Amino acid sequence: MSQTHAVKYEREIPEILSQLGAIHGSVQAAIDQRGLPRAIYHLIQLRASQLNGCAFCIKMHLREARADGETQVRLDHLTVWRHVGDFSPAERAALAWTEALTRIEERSDYTALRTELRAHYDDAQIGALTALVGMINLWNRLQISKH
Repeated sequence: MSQTHAVKYEREIPEILSQLGAIHGSVQAAIDQRGLPRAIYHLIQLRASQLNGCAFCIKMHLREARADGETQVRLDHLTVWRHVGDFSPAERAALAWTEALTRIEERSDYTALRTELRAHYDDAQIGALTALVGMINLWNRLQISKH
């Protein structure tokens, strides 16, 4: 086999992918149980995928967001969310958290970000949001490694 071809994870580690899929489903269920709007779920997954440059995930999450009623205008404006008025303060806090946890930079002020999150979410919801950010970053990295 050529060394330039991507690893076929579906063939090589199907049991791991299956387990990750189950965990992902549990994270989604946990978010739903904590009263978080479905829009937050889609915005987080899409924004992290944009930052990571994961074309596969971007296409998938755009399709899912539209199916759940997200507007095209908000989807178009997600990359510039800080500069438009399309997103609520709660969504903006979640997007800032998503970016900080996706980029993981020393200059991020996690205390300030958590303070802003707590203005809109309880600690269980913040935990669910954090798990979602972690999961989408994992999926992005798996997909990107196949580019």
